Amino acid sequence: MAKKTIRTERRRRADEPTEGRKRAEAPQRRRPVSRPGTPRPGSGSGGSSRPPIRPPSGSVGPLLGLLGRLPLPVLIILGLIAVCLIGAFFIFGGGDLLSGTDFSQQAAPQQEDDFFTAADAVPTQPPATFIPPPPSTEGQTWLVMLYQDADDKILEQDIYLDLNEAERIGSNDRLHIVAQVDRYSAGYQGDGNWASTRRYYITQDSDLQRVSSQQIQDLGEVNMSDGDTLVDFVTWAIETFPADKHVLIMSDHGMGWPGGWSDPAPGGRGDASIPLASRLGDELYLMEIDEALQEIRAQTGLEQFELIGMDACLMGHLEVFSALQPHSRYAVASQEVEPALGWAYTGFLGELARNPDMTGADLGRFIVESYIDEDQRIVDDQARAEFLRQGSPVGGLFSLLGGGGGSTMSASQLARQLEQNVTLTAVDLAVLPALMDSVNNLSFTLQDADQRSVAQARSYAQSFTSVFGSDIPASYIDLGNFVQLLQRQSSSSAVSAATNNVLAAINQAVIAEKHGPNKPGATGVSIYFPNSQLYNNPITGPESYTAIARRFAQDSLWDDFMAFHYTGRTFSSADTSLVIPDRAAGIEVPGAGGITVSDLFMSDNVAAPGQPILLSVDITGENVGYIYLFAGFFDRASNSIYVADNDYLEAPDTREADGVFYPDWGTEPFTMEFEWEPLVFALNDGVNSIVAPLTPQSYGATYEEATYTTDGIYTYADGETRHARLLFQNGVLRQVFGFTNTDGTGAPREITPESGDTFTVLERWIDLDASGNVVQNTTQEGGTLTFSDQPITWEALDAAAGDYIVGFVVTDLDGNAYQAFGEVTVR
Repeated sequence: MAKKTIRTERRRRADEPTEGRKRAEAPQRRRPVSRPGTPRPGSGSGGSSRPPIRPPSGSVGPLLGLLGRLPLPVLIILGLIAVCLIGAFFIFGGGDLLSGTDFSQQAAPQQEDDFFTAADAVPTQPPATFIPPPPSTEGQTWLVMLYQDADDKILEQDIYLDLNEAERIGSNDRLHIVAQVDRYSAGYQGDGNWASTRRYYITQDSDLQRVSSQQIQDLGEVNMSDGDTLVDFVTWAIETFPADKHVLIMSDHGMGWPGGWSDPAPGGRGDASIPLASRLGDELYLMEIDEALQEIRAQTGLEQFELIGMDACLMGHLEVFSALQPHSRYAVASQEVEPALGWAYTGFLGELARNPDMTGADLGRFIVESYIDEDQRIVDDQARAEFLRQGSPVGGLFSLLGGGGGSTMSASQLARQLEQNVTLTAVDLAVLPALMDSVNNLSFTLQDADQRSVAQARSYAQSFTSVFGSDIPASYIDLGNFVQLLQRQSSSSAVSAATNNVLAAINQAVIAEKHGPNKPGATGVSIYFPNSQLYNNPITGPESYTAIARRFAQDSLWDDFMAFHYTGRTFSSADTSLVIPDRAAGIEVPGAGGITVSDLFMSDNVAAPGQPILLSVDITGENVGYIYLFAGFFDRASNSIYVADNDYLEAPDTREADGVFYPDWGTEPFTMEFEWEPLVFALNDGVNSIVAPLTPQSYGATYEEATYTTDGIYTYADGETRHARLLFQNGVLRQVFGFTNTDGTGAPREITPESGDTFTVLERWIDLDASGNVVQNTTQEGGTLTFSDQPITWEALDAAAGDYIVGFVVTDLDGNAYQAFGEVTVR
């Protein structure tokens, strides 16, 4: 049978016509000057080092058929894959991402904020002798405890506004609301600009600009990432405010199964015995949360919390719900990164105040239902105008789509835009053991399944942001969507029955769930399923996973199954031990497809704007995942390669599983053809146009729904910086995310830009030595964009004249890459 030919095109369209299109300038590498004999400083924080996933070493093979004109061994291309095609490392190598630049937090001169100016700031009420209100003698009573770790530049104002939202309801004789809030020393300037940790008894006040509640105590600076601090606050609150029902809501950055709640001041150290904790430093890790809740119950005699809420990113994991299950009847958490708004405190607390006879299930449903739609920064006209005035990408997007200025957006219009990527879940923890049992049964059953089908389901399942980096396949996946894919791909009746049981158990456990249209496969509960690279690294493998997600690993067979999937280690249905495979045994890669890619055929080795060339390769093998276009500019003066362009290439068919779309390349050998025209893409803020790498993130149902990211340095108007990421869809900036650590590691959280804040693009480079070997994969600062009321968009430019490496990268379902490249001269 003749081999079929697939004529493909890139996913990211260039809408600008060739005639009149602007031309990019040639990029230039600025290599740092090193002193002779001085070793290059390591990356990361605290002097720790990070093992790279694929460390380049040595020189292998010939020069890509480039006739000696470019000193580029095949090894260079391997280096390209790791750093260029699928983003930057967070936890692993690529720690050089911010190497050589000091992004440490700075206490910059105070600057007036337009909404809360220094002149208008009124300090919150000073501490006075606090007399707790007498307990109610009629009806069911509630105590809502807000543990608000706002000691962070990104989150401080957002969490402080959540506290003000709670004030719009306030306490009454059957509902007591108390808060412990830790503010940041050089961030949000409003309401007195204090920076310590305070406790408040929340009383009614409608002013969103200042906290008027009674300050009970100023604790000074305490470590909110210490489990003892959580224990101290909650035990004090329970003993001070007797109630029938107890609710604990914890706010800060979240990281999924690792935990979250970092606190840079005073800060602390992570557990050196756990690789991930040693790497990240002090956080409130999941096993610490579990232990703190157990200690709280022991000290207070509390049988269970009625509800525990995680107003933090990425905490909707089965591993997290398992840790909370002994301590609470219900839980609420998000599978994905939360918008800057956080939860709608006025909305759900108002429902609780009006009906204190409700159950924790009712409250969980109200939290989910009110999320985004009833947030005061959306429904309050003044707060909405201020939110849009800050430079939110949503306002500019609304204007771009013909809706007028951002200030004219209605509450419903703004809510629709902000709900695009949200998730939120309320879970009945009393039935979680049934869900755990069903997952255990599935884990055991999957030993008899084709592991390539399992790897395919993992690869294509609805995924969520991972704190471990976007350079390799996503590891936080939706449990329900994963088993739905297993169902479709397996002919086994046992697997079908096991997946049906998991889906039924999810439906029983999830009592309320909300997800935006960009997360169509979300069913409410995530699980950690790393690829072989993550599993094989102690930082993200079982050495850390079983120690931090300890209760889940002890109670489930999921860690046993992952060991089987990657090492072949079998297990029984009665196994309960924590599984850390012997590293000497080696790792199998079920998602690998035995893929081969032929040499690249080029119709010509010279291209120019308006004069494309045809590229083609023969591809064979199973488990072809995504295929990418790659183009790199060779800067002869510095002997470095600039990552100029990479993009998805479109398969002839797109498959769909409950709203999640992925390319279908089939299983038969094929020839792929692509017409390459030399293009690069730039980001435009309405004034400046900056060439920037756009890294593919999600494939989408159509090219309009595909998403791309650009990494860089976000600089606030006061001069403080954060490693950040811009998310684009269909040519327009949709969201901005910042990271807790200055080297780009840690938990993500959405940033709401202020007009005047800037974003400096990080260009991606591969430095070579005189023999053409890779010296380092690195970044350097490129151009700078400024946030305003104008939307930031991408635009296509003609690529600069010069020598390029152009070709394809084919990935299998484990993220392994197979490539074919050639040299093209662009006129």
